[in-house]
Amino acid sequence: MTPRTSGAVRRRRVPLRYLLPLLFLVALLAMLMLRGYTHSEILADHRVRPPAATDQVPHRVLGGGPVIDARKDSITTRQVPRKKLVLTFDDGPDPTWTPKVLDVLKEHDAQAVFFVAGTMASRHPDLVQRMVDEGHEIGLHTFNHPDLSYQSKSRIDWELSQNQLTLAGSAGIRTTLFRPPYSSFNDAFDNQSWPVTEYIGSRGYITVVNNNDSEDWKRPGVDAIIKKATPKGGKGAIVLMHDSGGDRSQTVAALDRFIPELQAKGYDFTHLTGALDVQSAHIEVTGLDLWKGKAFVYAVQASEHVTSVLVAGLAVIGVLVIGRFGLMLVLSVVHARRTRRRDFRWGPPVLEPVSVLVPAYNEAKCIENTVRSLVSSDHPIEVIVIDDGSTDGTARLVESLRLPGVRVVRQHNAGKPAALNRGVANARHDLIVMMDGDTVFEPSTVRELVQPFGDPRVGAVAGNAKVGNKDSLIGAWQHIEYVMGFNLDRRMYDLLRCMPTIPGAVGAFRRSALERVGGMSDDTLAEDTDITMALHRDGWRVVYAENARAWTEAPETVQQLWSQRYRWSYGTMQAMWKHKRAIIERGPSGRFGRVGLPLVSLFMVLAPLLAPLIDVFLLYGLIFGPTERTIIAWLGVLAIQAVCAAYAFRLDREKMRHLISLPLQQILYRQLMYVVLLQSWITAMTGGRLRWQKLRRTGVVGSAPGIPAQPHGGDRRPVG
Repeated sequence: MTPRTSGAVRRRRVPLRYLLPLLFLVALLAMLMLRGYTHSEILADHRVRPPAATDQVPHRVLGGGPVIDARKDSITTRQVPRKKLVLTFDDGPDPTWTPKVLDVLKEHDAQAVFFVAGTMASRHPDLVQRMVDEGHEIGLHTFNHPDLSYQSKSRIDWELSQNQLTLAGSAGIRTTLFRPPYSSFNDAFDNQSWPVTEYIGSRGYITVVNNNDSEDWKRPGVDAIIKKATPKGGKGAIVLMHDSGGDRSQTVAALDRFIPELQAKGYDFTHLTGALDVQSAHIEVTGLDLWKGKAFVYAVQASEHVTSVLVAGLAVIGVLVIGRFGLMLVLSVVHARRTRRRDFRWGPPVLEPVSVLVPAYNEAKCIENTVRSLVSSDHPIEVIVIDDGSTDGTARLVESLRLPGVRVVRQHNAGKPAALNRGVANARHDLIVMMDGDTVFEPSTVRELVQPFGDPRVGAVAGNAKVGNKDSLIGAWQHIEYVMGFNLDRRMYDLLRCMPTIPGAVGAFRRSALERVGGMSDDTLAEDTDITMALHRDGWRVVYAENARAWTEAPETVQQLWSQRYRWSYGTMQAMWKHKRAIIERGPSGRFGRVGLPLVSLFMVLAPLLAPLIDVFLLYGLIFGPTERTIIAWLGVLAIQAVCAAYAFRLDREKMRHLISLPLQQILYRQLMYVVLLQSWITAMTGGRLRWQKLRRTGVVGSAPGIPAQPHGGDRRPVG
């Protein structure tokens, strides 16, 4: 015991690798929220107020010019001089149409005013910079394009400030020009929109409407657009057009005719302040405001790239999920039909005795059930319990049972691989069965497990691990995972001859195969995966015996589950890295390296890492839309998983009632597995070393085959 320091509290520092997955998720959520914000999917208001009375609007505004200056108490309006044309473009910049519009303007030496929406400008800052560089003028068109007559003053300020922030980040400027969304002519001001214009004037902006509306958004044809845009009698005009919001090919074609035709009639196409011969509307931004704008635009660009990557990842996971389930279903059907034929035999019946190894470290809660289940085996066995330095009396408990054929081998605590190697050294028989100290075998398990050794090419056999404590929600989730995710996988890998893991709870080996690959290794935390890969590389077949059932105690708390899966994930990565040379080798090793390792990488690492994208986009779609299509797509994926799960349960003769929790498992359990896998990646990339994660056992899996027993009384102890 460490002495307690008086008046002092020892604080445990949380390792960075535990915080990084959470920080990554928070950053990902922030990127998605920013993307939704800049695509008008969040905080957008698409209501448009119908016309109202006009008795509160000054007559000089209703009958005045389209340039309205309400910055002072005396409101003034101005007209564009004769033979001056100010082309204005709303709602952009658009990555497709704005460059075409700019090209036409540049070709005909014309200038214009672009009233940009902040949502578009933040996503395409290069186009805003091009507008400024080519001598055009920029005006604000709000950030999210709402009808401002519905909005509060704080929302109006926010729309303006966010738009200015975007201009600062895109081109290093501010502007004094503003055009309200859904605006048209002076006589369209009413008692709802005019107070907004007055307020915007008080904030230092000049409001600009128009004289001529080309109505290009209706796509009426090039001739109609030109006719609507052309002023009469040589008058000057502000012309409304659009460079975004849909197909603007007619707008571009109309400009290419409209500009030279009116230039030939003596019209000058210039920006607004040039036409009015006043100070430029652009104000240079410097200092902190400039860097705030650049940071915002950079964040928006990052969110766009992140979303693109996520969409690509979603496509990949869609292919992987559907491909994996399709492959599992087809190959599982083939495997089941092959192994369940009446005339199917691995070879001559295996009747020789077997050595069963039970590594044990502080297994007092479970070990009695384990060894009692073994002595009821219908196959001749010897049982060797290797006590790996237990401190809870595990060895004494086994010896006190005085069960026939059961002996105890003691060693100082050296870890599970060393305990198994010690057991192999003490085993009397050539066939070795390995199991965990918390696992219960059925009477036929050993017999079913060793029958594949009738084929001399078989070096190891994976049994059918089952969850014994499946009555809790977490247990039910793991039960689904074991039946569907593990056992369907094993059928598939069996046919493909690249089984990645012999489960530590129930597996069998030839002694000669173990000796040829050097026995169990402590190089990784997944010694079962490591030894399986080594056997493949040595040319041995590794097969699956579905009827060799073993009942194991699954973790019962989230913390225990996290510890177990973290070790599994990290250990699998270690084993893959250890055997990476198999990819370039020849013979059996090369076959496993070019078939098995890619499949393990895809289905056990990449797919679980990307799988939560399905739920991320479900949440995103529910909030931002399209909701209906999002729900249908998610339910479609769930339906595919449900079909696979139902088929797996049918193959294993399991009750379907546990599948009720499948939807909740997919939402919650998948996120936990994702975070565990992400943490494993971070641990691997940062060079961290993960120590053995010891689980707390309760002894709930009883000795009666497949029937959970009630836990023994007394305190809970950490058992393996």
